[in-house]
Amino acid sequence: MCFLFSFLNPEDEELVKRELQKEGFLVSISSQIVPEFREYERASTTVVNAFVMPKVKGYLSDIERGLSEEDSLRVMQSNGGVISSSAAKEQPVRTVLSGPAGGVVGAWKVAKLAGFDRIITFDMGGTSTDVSLVDSRPRLTTDSQISGIPIKVPVIDIHTVGAGGGSIAWVDRGGALKVGPRSAGAEPGPICYGRGEEPTVTDANLILGRLDEESFLGGRMKLFKERTEKYFKEFSRKLGISPVELAEGIVKVANATMERAVRVISVERGYDPKDFTLVSFGGAGGLHAPFLALSLKIPRVLIPRNPGILSAFGMVMSDVIKDYSKSVMLCQEEATCERLNELYRELEERATREMEREGFKKEEILIERLLDVRFKGQSYELTVPYSERFKEEFKELHEKVYGYSHDREVEVVTLRVRAVGEVEKPSLEEFEEVKQEVPERAILKRKEVFFDEGWLETPVIDRDKLEAGTCFEGPAVVVEYSSTTVVPPSFKARVDKFKNLILEVPVG
Repeated sequence: MCFLFSFLNPEDEELVKRELQKEGFLVSISSQIVPEFREYERASTTVVNAFVMPKVKGYLSDIERGLSEEDSLRVMQSNGGVISSSAAKEQPVRTVLSGPAGGVVGAWKVAKLAGFDRIITFDMGGTSTDVSLVDSRPRLTTDSQISGIPIKVPVIDIHTVGAGGGSIAWVDRGGALKVGPRSAGAEPGPICYGRGEEPTVTDANLILGRLDEESFLGGRMKLFKERTEKYFKEFSRKLGISPVELAEGIVKVANATMERAVRVISVERGYDPKDFTLVSFGGAGGLHAPFLALSLKIPRVLIPRNPGILSAFGMVMSDVIKDYSKSVMLCQEEATCERLNELYRELEERATREMEREGFKKEEILIERLLDVRFKGQSYELTVPYSERFKEEFKELHEKVYGYSHDREVEVVTLRVRAVGEVEKPSLEEFEEVKQEVPERAILKRKEVFFDEGWLETPVIDRDKLEAGTCFEGPAVVVEYSSTTVVPPSFKARVDKFKNLILEVPVG
């Protein structure tokens, strides 16, 4: 439920909640989910929470019944942190984009260890691609949407497009080739899996030789190349082009869609992709990331070990994080440091109490202060860290995001507190780097692969047999159980001390 002014006074909502709970109802109230102004977004977020609560509560309860007393269960949130299962049962809306958020956290942690603080994450799976920009740390937003429904809780800023390995190629009424957003899914899947009948991005990569039919899933799943060629011949005949031209067109259309997504989270927000490293993961990421980097002039691509499960790794590497907010609507004269500190204390006391219930001692909790600020007369805000010069920092951010700033008075709209409790994490194994070429035992075969230069003889390399310090040049196809990486001609590749595969993109 959502009462109009419950963000200022929650007593009536809390009273109704208690009465409904006595009758056995599961209840979500806006003053506990999003205690902020803008009643529509507050209401929609609360409705989503209420809608998924019974399902999530049932799922988590089933898992808990199978755990021993020594086990603990934490649930990934969309803000890049984890919470206890009891907290997730009450506020499941905070988990709506938890899978992609886990990928961003995993990419951030891996890249930071490798020496890269500024990254663009590129997570390409079967049905969609998720991209996010990390400038020293993941960016958060409170203005996300799910199927057009506003979700007003902190979420890692991720942009998603309907382009994945299973995206289906089709021709519109004007005769133009399109790819996605419709996907073949797991059933029937791409043509090369043996059941599908509509060309997909995965099939196109197989036709171009970039997927190896004998090395998919570590050789455990054979791809049906002849079957794929048959359907591509039929489809390409209708367009008056060759099967290879069709496959190349499908890949380029998909790449263009994903390139636009990267521009949305970088160029359109005042960042130059040339200043970042592209971190690629997901089952299909390595097939496309090098070509995107070349087009966007991103200097390097990092593909971590086991890229197909990086989202799960990110969840294991996440700390317990809880977010709190309160709309205050203070004009510039009222927004003094004394007044803001007084208001922050209330939020911090609540944060400390709830983090102690998560098992942390007071001295183990890190508190971060943020605030939403806008110029007087504006309708939307920007979030900046709280400090004595928050007004100047807001103006600098406004200049970066919108290209201008001015001397109008500022307003503090909402205070935010982020409480972080560090958990024990696994460490990544380091290896001694010894500069060397690809050993012959790592080359599974040599085959013809199609690039812009045409068909080139290309080695198929087993990534698991590459040691730290190995260096080689493209073209190459690097295979492993969870993914395949294409190293185009003129690219230089090396394996670092964490066995990340790093591709240096040719300049010019």
